[in-house]
Amino acid sequence: MTAQTLDRLDQEILNLLQEGIELVERPFLAIAEKVGTTEEDVMERVRRLKGDIVRQISAIFDTRTLGYQSSLVAAKIPEERLDEAAQIINDHPGVSHNYKRNHDYNLWFTIAVPPNSRLGLEKTVDLLGEMAKVDVIRLMPTLRLFKIGVQLDMTGKEDQTKAKAKPAYGEEDRKQAAKTVTDFDIAVIRELQKDLPIEPRPFDRWAQNIGISTEELLQAGRDLQARKQMRRFAAVLHHRKAGFRFNGMGVWAVPEDRVDEVGPKMASFKAVSHCYLRPTYPDWPYSIFTMVHGRTMEECESILQAIEDETGITERAVLYSTKEYKKTRVSYFTPEADEWEEKVIRRFGL
Repeated sequence: MTAQTLDRLDQEILNLLQEGIELVERPFLAIAEKVGTTEEDVMERVRRLKGDIVRQISAIFDTRTLGYQSSLVAAKIPEERLDEAAQIINDHPGVSHNYKRNHDYNLWFTIAVPPNSRLGLEKTVDLLGEMAKVDVIRLMPTLRLFKIGVQLDMTGKEDQTKAKAKPAYGEEDRKQAAKTVTDFDIAVIRELQKDLPIEPRPFDRWAQNIGISTEELLQAGRDLQARKQMRRFAAVLHHRKAGFRFNGMGVWAVPEDRVDEVGPKMASFKAVSHCYLRPTYPDWPYSIFTMVHGRTMEECESILQAIEDETGITERAVLYSTKEYKKTRVSYFTPEADEWEEKVIRRFGL
């Protein structure tokens, strides 16, 4: 299946799946009512899309509000060792995204470590760098979150250089979010982060797993959303299979006194899925990162040019991903992180 073979209903359903699924007992019926078809038709279409264009349907949590430490990391690695190094880094269960990009910093990955980590974020990244034999490794943590939330327009109706939207989740949401997580919350998170079964009542089984009613599970999920610890319950697409073959990380050298003005402007572009303020280094002057997805490189470039035109920021670079080593969602409160740390602590005698 390709993006070209999708009909109008497929496109509308994909947009709704990305926007967010209602936490109700029959979520596919709710989608069917919105697009004017039957529950069975929606499920049949989603089954067909699943594993091809649709990567996963599950809860999307805000990592930091769950007590995790996280960061984007950039590394310089000799080209001949890049694949091997990427695999070593991928072995860490908290690495969710890992890409080769066209820059001297040629490997970029995101990592999260749990609240009970014995090593912590910086030590974990240092050890990964040592294990992968990188030349340079740099933490690029989020200093300010202007926007996060990928939503690809599958209908093709929007002009990506002009479409604007209020960020679905940003710095104010994170500031307002609850920062505590109870044992009950953890039990709910462990279920809601699973891939949603394509069946009429998909939440029933998860509720049974923790010994509560389906409505209690759904209410707990809605509470996590209200507390801004869960951003939404939604689908993540295989970007390339969805027709968005290019993702460009536009990085901008923004004067410090213009960050408050420029960041929200950049985040307002609907085509920008992520917008962050990150630290600079002597060899890295770029402070604001904007991720854009396009069907062509030219589309990405036109979006970034539109951002430049609106903000007046001209010192920038674009790092395109040229190889995807890993893309998944972080699994929270699972034993794999502890097991990885135990193995590494024994290896290094820490």
